[in-house]
Amino acid sequence: MIQNPKRYTITAALPYTNGPIHIGHLAGVYVPADIYSRYLRAHNKDVLFVCGSDEHGVAISMKAKKEGITPQEVIDKYDGIIRKSFIDFGVSFDNYSRTSAKIHHDTAQDFFKKLYEQGDFIEQVTEQLYDAKADQFLADRFVTGTCPKCGNEEAYGDQCEKCGSTLNATDLINPKSTITGEVPVMKATKHWFLPLDRYDAFLREWILEGHKNDWKPNVYGQVKSWIDGGLEPRAVTRDLDWGIDVPVEGAEGKKLYVWFDAPIGYISASKEWAAREGKDWEPYWKDQETKLVHFIGKDNIVFHCVIFPAMLKAEGSYILPDNVPANEFLNLEGNKLSTSKNWAVWLHEYLEEFPGQQDVLRYALTSNAPETKDNDFTWKDFQARNNNELVAIFGNFINRVVVLTNKYYNGVVPTPNELSEVDEQTLAELKAYPAVISSSIERYRFREALGELMNVARLGNKYLADEEPWKVIKDNPERVQTQMYVALQISAALSTLCEPFLPFTSEKLKRILNITATAAPITWDTITETSDLLPAGHQIGQAELLFAKIEDEEIQKQIDKLEATKTANIAENKKAEPQKETIQFEDFAKMDIRVGTILEAEKMPKANKLLVLKVDTGIDVRTIVSGIAESFKPEDIIGKRVSVLVNLAPRALRGVESQGMILMATNAEGKLVFINPDTEGVPNGDMIS
Repeated sequence: MIQNPKRYTITAALPYTNGPIHIGHLAGVYVPADIYSRYLRAHNKDVLFVCGSDEHGVAISMKAKKEGITPQEVIDKYDGIIRKSFIDFGVSFDNYSRTSAKIHHDTAQDFFKKLYEQGDFIEQVTEQLYDAKADQFLADRFVTGTCPKCGNEEAYGDQCEKCGSTLNATDLINPKSTITGEVPVMKATKHWFLPLDRYDAFLREWILEGHKNDWKPNVYGQVKSWIDGGLEPRAVTRDLDWGIDVPVEGAEGKKLYVWFDAPIGYISASKEWAAREGKDWEPYWKDQETKLVHFIGKDNIVFHCVIFPAMLKAEGSYILPDNVPANEFLNLEGNKLSTSKNWAVWLHEYLEEFPGQQDVLRYALTSNAPETKDNDFTWKDFQARNNNELVAIFGNFINRVVVLTNKYYNGVVPTPNELSEVDEQTLAELKAYPAVISSSIERYRFREALGELMNVARLGNKYLADEEPWKVIKDNPERVQTQMYVALQISAALSTLCEPFLPFTSEKLKRILNITATAAPITWDTITETSDLLPAGHQIGQAELLFAKIEDEEIQKQIDKLEATKTANIAENKKAEPQKETIQFEDFAKMDIRVGTILEAEKMPKANKLLVLKVDTGIDVRTIVSGIAESFKPEDIIGKRVSVLVNLAPRALRGVESQGMILMATNAEGKLVFINPDTEGVPNGDMIS
């Protein structure tokens, strides 16, 4: 670990521009990275926080094929959505770039050429999967098959999303082309490989020994497993028509593998920022006094902790990451988030549907962050965290303080009188919180840090509840001056301490407290050093609610939206049963299917699935026992028009003779539906043929 670094380079994983940003991306990468960067800036550190759209690779090509547009149209569309979402959400990047930018193409090609000229690559002709029908080699995501590690039948050619194993397409069992559905064949092609096995000793010393005690266990464990499993050469080029050209002779038609060019995007984004700001980018990547931190999700651990460091080591002039605090995955309502299945809470849609409530989502995602294990986001939990914590604890405290200050003193901070033991103890506790919160943030425990921030608000609520200034004001107004002075100091501290976590709330609270009008800015250090953050005589503003209660109707709307998505996915993925054995017309003609009406319906005793029906078939009224009790209430189907197979041989079910069968189907939600005539005026007894 670097002690007292001169500067910080913070990177956040480049999002693929094959879809918008969702809450899984935010919880895993962008919110913690933004908290860390904002915290460092609050301490006047030299920070460069970079990210950018990852616009190459198979994911883009697949999206373009699916939507019937060009890859360029795909990346322009989603880069615009992602870029605006980040701005509106308040992610404080110093530069958000694009890997389609010329500066990135040049940077990635120069990086490749240097390693090529140093002899760091292996040039090799290998057998790769080839789709003869599509007449193209199949890059990783154009192949699916069975994972050799866990047996998942829907693993991709680069990774199994079920067990997290990093794969090669040729590792898959029973591979299939996602383009045509054909079984691919093996075909020879030339590529360049980075021989990771050459860096085994370096990686063991640097990570397994050097970062044994300071990297997160989930990160360290995955890296150790990968290294112990044996490092092998990994291709840095691919046969693809979308990406960065391989800049050497004999590589026509080849592109840089996206995993090779994407992390170089951090460097090109830094160069772009430096050119715009008139700065030198190199100290942020090549000075040993710079602390480099990568914020990523767990699916990117190997690339950032093994492959990219090996690339940097091979190049020779770059620093290595000091830490890679990767998070685990965030699930949604018990199911894995999925861009392709639209099972997500999309950031741009959230911002439209919950205007002005960016910090509520930041709070919910941080307080439930998947820092050590996969966690689950639910809309009910989101609502509870807003209503029971932000509104009831943080917002309630600030509102009471501001309302009472305006009521008693016309918004002027009162002059305190002699401090009681409780006052001194409360202010002493307040002074301790910056160090406590800092310790958690600097150890990448953002959930813990947010909990400590809320403890500051709890400290204020407890102080007011115990002191009860609204009661004391009648008999001892001098004492209330001190009480309100103390409460205002806690409020002022909150306005600064909450900024990394809740930047919009911080800005609003500072406006309410008129912080900009104070003689000296309120910093983390001043909170620790002084109890006079808002001096006597300072004028504050009027009360405004920091947070609004979220009603059940708003949450139900979001739950219904997800249910609609689930139903659509089931319908899209539902496969019809294969055709049964062929029959002759005479066989079909034997079936007598009639239009009927259900006259009576009741549950069969001691049978959860069975209803006993009385059905008017037009030729008689008969009893039919039907296994539909889990889908319908008896009272809801009386009068229902149905299709009835009337000449089915009678059958006794639990002592009741059933004289026919009601025709049913199963819808996209897996529920039974009646197959019934939809034309008015068709009488009972009419034959269906």
